[in-house]
Amino acid sequence: MILGCFAKAVAQIGDARFRRVLLLGVLLAVALLVGFYAGFLWLINWLVGEDATLPVLGEVTWLNDLLSWGSLFFMLVLSVFLMIPVASAITSMFLEDVADAVEDRHYPGLPPVARVPFAEAARDTVNFLGVLIGANVLALVLYVFFAPAALFIFWGLNGFLLGREYFTLAAMRRIGREAAKEMRRKHMLTIWAAGVLMAIPLSVPLMNLVIPILGAATFTHLFHRLWTPVPSG
Repeated sequence: MILGCFAKAVAQIGDARFRRVLLLGVLLAVALLVGFYAGFLWLINWLVGEDATLPVLGEVTWLNDLLSWGSLFFMLVLSVFLMIPVASAITSMFLEDVADAVEDRHYPGLPPVARVPFAEAARDTVNFLGVLIGANVLALVLYVFFAPAALFIFWGLNGFLLGREYFTLAAMRRIGREAAKEMRRKHMLTIWAAGVLMAIPLSVPLMNLVIPILGAATFTHLFHRLWTPVPSG
């Protein structure tokens, strides 16, 4: 079921509307990563200055050169960790557009839905992002004590959180917040598995740039596979 939903999402890349959102999502992901990285470089330069002085080694003049020459590689490595919150932010911004494109093509008989108000969407984004960052900070302890399993803990934790967020946003468009939460509880394991299958490629540099939008499309399909509409009348 999950792989079939992902395959449908990938197959729609040729759709003009979908391709536009995908391109915007990739550009925003790159912009956010560059912004995070610029802030990180600024912090390093602020802490060590132009030339760092280390015990025994004395003055180190090559640190800034290393950061400059290794910037692209380092940003790719850093993206493994940063793409989780980036994916969370992108989802709230583009899920409506992605879901509309998916439903127009694959579920054309559905009635239109009202867009979520900006203030409500912004509140959900901040809440999800806060939970995501807080959980990953707390998980650092587990990464240290269970180092060999750190990557699996990372995938499991973030798969659970991303699956929870993506599915809730996809479902509440059609059935409202409370019904979306109830549906999420009912299908928790399926949603968690789909989230993990999203978190894994988010750990792969460059590939992770397209995953947030494809993930939004995948969870839109997953919602429709699990949803049984109540007959009218």
